[in-house]
Amino acid sequence: MGSAFFYTTLCFIALTIVAASAEEFKVGDAVGWHQPSQNETDLYNHWAANKKFHIGDSLRFEYRNDSVIKVGKWEFYHCNRTHLASAGKDGTRTMNLNRAGTFYFVSGDPEHCKNGQRLAVEVLPLHPISESPPQPFSQAPAPSPLSISASVSSAVPLAFISALLISVIVVAIAGLA
Repeated sequence: MGSAFFYTTLCFIALTIVAASAEEFKVGDAVGWHQPSQNETDLYNHWAANKKFHIGDSLRFEYRNDSVIKVGKWEFYHCNRTHLASAGKDGTRTMNLNRAGTFYFVSGDPEHCKNGQRLAVEVLPLHPISESPPQPFSQAPAPSPLSISASVSSAVPLAFISALLISVIVVAIAGLA
């Protein structure tokens, strides 16, 4: 009984860490999801090129008088909507990236798609626990034992500290059972 509770709690903690690291990306940033002009047909390729998408992230499409459709590879390259995976026409649509691999999105208007309103994103495995760069070494004096909590909280992600604390509590409870 105690070990089942322990493993269930451990799984919950792992999922909490993953959920805490997920990001939501607004497609196109400030310009949103719209038909590109003739001079910017690679708008969405350029937008996605400098971003890293991971399992658990999501894409938020914001548009007016348009739509976004999740399609397969063939429909993406041919701007064909015969095999729709999902569609939305309400002005805002969030698509969850729930697996590794390539996701394809196009405008619901085939002409917009042919003019560059389409997006392919490559989704990588789960986020690492921390993506923050290491801090440079400083010559500051060592902190006193009483101030160690301030330096730890700035260097370690909150989700990790929470998971560690919950793990300690679970182990203590399991030991009492």
